Amino acid sequence: MLGGFQVSEKGDLANWKIPGAKGSGGIGGAMDIASGAKKLIVCMEHTTKEGAPKIVRQCTYPLTGLACVGTIITDLAVIDVKPEGLVLREIAGGWSKEELQKLTAAPLMSLGRTPEIKFV
Repeated sequence: MLGGFQVSEKGDLANWKIPGAKGSGGIGGAMDIASGAKKLIVCMEHTTKEGAPKIVRQCTYPLTGLACVGTIITDLAVIDVKPEGLVLREIAGGWSKEELQKLTAAPLMSLGRTPEIKFV
């Protein structure tokens, strides 16, 4: 599991530097984890503090790894990265698929009814 700044629809990960931001930077061991993990889960907020999507068609921040993310867990959804695109697996209570899509810059697919996130 890693945190992320951006994840692309192909599962590319940017998690080490926000261009122009003070105090960000330093790849650490994230690149090793991203390249060597059998299954990588990225946990992050769904949008930036300014409301910009963090799940995007193509990352605009420096990349940590290419096509390395298998699942994205945000405060609003659980999304699987598949060869055919991003599949919405679970959604936070009180949110519709349409509302979530407006906060996501890449297309989201669903396989029928999307269950609400259950915390156990």
